[in-house]
Amino acid sequence: MAIRQKTKMTIKLAGKGTSHSRSELDIDGNTVVIDEPVARGGTNEGPSPTATAYAALIGCTNVIGHKCAHKLGVDIGNLDFAMEVDFDRRGVLLVEEVDVPFTAIRLDVASHGPCTDEDLQKVAQETAKFCAISKMFEKAGTELHITWRKA
Repeated sequence: MAIRQKTKMTIKLAGKGTSHSRSELDIDGNTVVIDEPVARGGTNEGPSPTATAYAALIGCTNVIGHKCAHKLGVDIGNLDFAMEVDFDRRGVLLVEEVDVPFTAIRLDVASHGPCTDEDLQKVAQETAKFCAISKMFEKAGTELHITWRKA
């Protein structure tokens, strides 16, 4: 008997600030540390909050990309990612409020699978429809440029 998954749910997280820069979170039974680098007064025991946000795009693209590939019957193999983020830091530096802090993200996705480039582009199109993190950035006004290619 197949288990029917919920389509809507409430996700609960718990965390604590252990210093002015370091946070510990309990996410899905894992302890996640978010911190600032030493140069910004942190202990560098984890990625910064902003790095955590845009790094999530890689994780989501990987998971949703593979789900879409599986649904389409396309073998994309393992994926490599290279990302560049244009970050307007005036907000986090308390200079002035910024409506779109991540102005642009360029993500290169390289597939090591045996699929054709045509099939890979179909996976890319489907992934763009379903990746929650890319949708979040797009709706926030970030210019997303995601390129899929054969490695």
